[in-house]
Amino acid sequence: MKTKQEETDFEVRSLDTMCVNESELVHPWWYNFKYAAVGVIFGIVFIKAEIISWFRIQEMFKLQSFHMYGVIGTAVVVGAISVFLIKKLKIKTVHGEEITFTNKKFNKGQIYGGLIFGLGWAITGACPGPLFAQLGSGSLAVIVVIASAMSGTWIYGKFREQLPH
Repeated sequence: MKTKQEETDFEVRSLDTMCVNESELVHPWWYNFKYAAVGVIFGIVFIKAEIISWFRIQEMFKLQSFHMYGVIGTAVVVGAISVFLIKKLKIKTVHGEEITFTNKKFNKGQIYGGLIFGLGWAITGACPGPLFAQLGSGSLAVIVVIASAMSGTWIYGKFREQLPH
């Protein structure tokens, strides 16, 4: 015989927050369309702002234009203000969870990784952020860069423990 607590041990949730248990969200298959829509809008903004332009990226690395520095600087300022406000106002996620920020320990591998990242960015003219916007705009050569980025991510994950700390 079930107790009153066992009979009512469930919670009514909307489709946005259906849970099997507290640690695992389950969503219908169409749930991710909103993320795809945001991605498409972001891609359009990248294209219109010329962020995906190989020529704009080369101008940045040759110190010939402020355009990309302005875009990156704006993103850093918006991010810093956002983090400040999240901490100050104790903003929670849409599911009511607390947002926490943890300090990362510095290690020399970050220097090596940054150099490799910057070198790849300078050579290909493609930052990982707009790769799919470049592909969507018809730049098929970026498929090589996407495959390389995915391979590099896999290799890093495979050998992370053996890399310099």
